[in-house]
Amino acid sequence: MKKVLVIGSAVVDVIINLVDHLPKTGEDVHVKSQYLSLGGCAYNVSDSIRHFQVPYILFCPIGIGVYGNFVREELKKRGITSPIPTPNEENGCCYCFVENTGERSFVCYHGAEYRFQKEWFDALPLEEIDSVYICGLEIEESTGIHIVEFLEEHPELLVYFAPGPRLTVIDPGLVKRIYRLSPILHLNETEALSVSGRTTVSDAAHVLYGETGNTVIITLGEKGCFYFDGTTEETIPPNPTIQEDTIGAGDSHIGSVIACRKRGDSLPEAIKKANLVSSKVVGTVGALLADQEFEKLGLL
Repeated sequence: MKKVLVIGSAVVDVIINLVDHLPKTGEDVHVKSQYLSLGGCAYNVSDSIRHFQVPYILFCPIGIGVYGNFVREELKKRGITSPIPTPNEENGCCYCFVENTGERSFVCYHGAEYRFQKEWFDALPLEEIDSVYICGLEIEESTGIHIVEFLEEHPELLVYFAPGPRLTVIDPGLVKRIYRLSPILHLNETEALSVSGRTTVSDAAHVLYGETGNTVIITLGEKGCFYFDGTTEETIPPNPTIQEDTIGAGDSHIGSVIACRKRGDSLPEAIKKANLVSSKVVGTVGALLADQEFEKLGLL
């Protein structure tokens, strides 16, 4: 089986559990707890792929400074290395504010982990790779052009694009270039409606399919997950859970879809399994699912 190339960030998530709600201007609020965790969209996605025993390459810059050192040590504990040399720039972090409802808001300090250099891609063993994951945060940076150019140079690679809420602020020219590569799009309901200008997920999916010519997957939270592949549209039912927080839910979902498709599952079956994994993540504190918790799902 060929590998999935996971392009993106591994960062420190500073998870802050609020007593009640996010503060308004000038307001003081208390927190219940805070802790540091290894995170970042690309790392979260790669961890879901790993759970399904699908081979992958985590292609992420790891900078210097206290946050870079934390990321490097945490990856080392897991036996993970990135082929990218250490940039002489500090790693940033992501402040994750979790309200008592389980909803989260992010405040990000971007550093080396989001900025890619063209020459780094020369280190990739292309003969071992057949698919690629990218998200919007890296494309949004001024160096995002290097990722797009790499993908354009290798149109044989299947691209999974999970742009997140940044899709509406990324350079439209770069978005169109990615769309011309016929990526599989993965968005949540709010993102899909916003970028398409439509009011229903079906209409949004049809619009986006018209841009990419490939499958559009739209997660619907407690309502499940919708997909349109150009012929069939369907909503795969959710798996009920008690919500702890939603950190990493979307990452675990797309990572699981990628892994299941690599293992030969049909798209509906892959989404069904991804729904189960992401519901388990939502019911867990933080973005990652422990190995023993994944094993309990019985998906292998």
